[in-house]
Amino acid sequence: MGYFSLDSFLNFLLYTGTGLILILIGIVAFAFTTKFSEWHLIKEGNMAVALKLWGKVIGLGITLYTVWSSSVHILDAIIWGLIGIATQVIVYLIIEYVLTPKTSLEKKVEEGNTAVGFSLFAVGITVGLIIAGSLSY
Repeated sequence: MGYFSLDSFLNFLLYTGTGLILILIGIVAFAFTTKFSEWHLIKEGNMAVALKLWGKVIGLGITLYTVWSSSVHILDAIIWGLIGIATQVIVYLIIEYVLTPKTSLEKKVEEGNTAVGFSLFAVGITVGLIIAGSLSY
C-alpha cells in the first residue's frame, strides 16, 4: 500500500472534473436569476455584479467541498451538488422577491451598487456554509 495509486488518481480526476462541471452548471443557473449579461457587465468593470456572482460560486465551492468529503459515491456527490446549486438559486430568489420586494437587488447590482453586490457576495458564502453544514451528516 503506497501513497499513490492509479485508482486514487482516477478518482481524483473524476471528482475534480465533476466538481468543475457542477461549478459551470451553477454559474449557468445563477445567470438565469438575472435579466442582464453578468459577463458583459463584469468585462465593463461592474464590481457589484462580479461580487454577486463570485460570492455564489465561492458558496457553491464550499458546498461541493463538503459534499466531496462526505459522499459515498460519485452519484451521491452529483445529486447533493445539484441540490446545493438549486438551494443557492432559491435563496437568492427569496432574498430578491420576498425579503426585499420594494428594492430590486438585480437592478442595484446592474447599476454598480457595490454595497448591494458585496451584501450578495456575503450571502452567497453564508448560504454555502449553511448548506455545507447541513450536508455534514
